[in-house]
Amino acid sequence: MIISDISQAEIISANMRARYRSVTNAKLQIMNHYEFLRTLPAVVIPGLPPSLQSIKFRQPYRWLAQFHYGDTRLHYEVSRSRGRPLLELAFHCESRDKHLNRLLLNGFRRHLFEIKDTLGESVEAEMWDKGWTKLYDLYPLEKFSTGFQQAVGRRLAEIIVCTHPIYVELRGQVQRVYR
Repeated sequence: MIISDISQAEIISANMRARYRSVTNAKLQIMNHYEFLRTLPAVVIPGLPPSLQSIKFRQPYRWLAQFHYGDTRLHYEVSRSRGRPLLELAFHCESRDKHLNRLLLNGFRRHLFEIKDTLGESVEAEMWDKGWTKLYDLYPLEKFSTGFQQAVGRRLAEIIVCTHPIYVELRGQVQRVYR
């Protein structure tokens, strides 16, 4: 198993059980979509183990938020799913090097059983637009509130904790091949 700390896997599993429960806290603050995304790092980063808290945030467009570890073309993203009441929480491979994107996709697919075992069956990995690829989960959309933001932030942190060690391993393999 790639997940280095079994206690993290247990936490993720416990969080998955609560995934689709509605938020019922009466003191929830409602916010607009832009504000929801702009303030998401304050929820996501503390939910990561210290070794992963160096993640960077950017919001290149009002409708999406991206988190990355230095290469902005290989990033975690939260955005609305077109035409459906869902948020996409994903790791996007949008390198100009289509071969790199495909190698990362194939690598994630090799680990898809363990990823699904940790994050749930709804996680998928596929080709996308312009030679880009992604590993993603669709999350039911609710009102943009602080409670919903907490739930989305926890889920994205779970995805990062599970997939980032795999990504690091795959990047190392790719670098050895490209030498």
